[in-house]
Amino acid sequence: MTYLHNIGLYFLMIVEMFRKPTKWSVMKTLILKDIDDLIIGSLGIIAFISFFVGGVITIQTALNIDNPLIPKYLVGFATRQSVILEFAPTFTSIIMAGKVGSFITSSIGTMRVTEQIDALEVMGINSLNYLVFPKTIALLLYPFAIAIGMFLGILGGMAACVFGGYTSLADYILGLQTDFDTFHVAYSFVKTFIFAFVLATIPSFHGYYMKGGALEVGKASTTSFVWTAVVIILLNYILTDMMLGQ
Repeated sequence: MTYLHNIGLYFLMIVEMFRKPTKWSVMKTLILKDIDDLIIGSLGIIAFISFFVGGVITIQTALNIDNPLIPKYLVGFATRQSVILEFAPTFTSIIMAGKVGSFITSSIGTMRVTEQIDALEVMGINSLNYLVFPKTIALLLYPFAIAIGMFLGILGGMAACVFGGYTSLADYILGLQTDFDTFHVAYSFVKTFIFAFVLATIPSFHGYYMKGGALEVGKASTTSFVWTAVVIILLNYILTDMMLGQ
């Protein structure tokens, strides 16, 4: 029953988030601050992980294709498919659930513990709109960070090919171009937009409705990461089956 209660409370929170909006002059400042904290602040880790994981995918694919009958361009093909379809949108989102999600939960949870949220309510401000809505809007830019991750993942694979001598640059580029389907990129960005909404709202939920003191803030951050990752993985399966399944 607790799970059902929390699910219902989560959807009520989303509805309440859009009511009684904060005036635009204040909201604009909050959105720009959240873009800086959540998106720009995450570009470094996304770029670092994407580049090296792209290289690892390329090396592992090349080492497992040791049959002379299998063309070498499949290394580039496999890297492109892995990075665009799964690694960039899904794997990176789970990592961001740890970084961005924990930040959101701890910041809102600290405001709950120090009664700043109660002060907002007393002043007649819709605290959910003030705290959660800017983060939701800011994370609409999350697909741009994932696009950078896609590019750097493929670039990392190219670097691994050239400097590791696993296949030629021409074969790698041929693999990147072979059977390219633009719908796969659209599918990845649709997933990313949905994951961005999950990354903004589930950690906010755990921070906003937490009870206790400083210790409970840490527990809420851990719980929010677990549930955000679980929901992302479940949505990944559902969206993949809906959009790519036969």
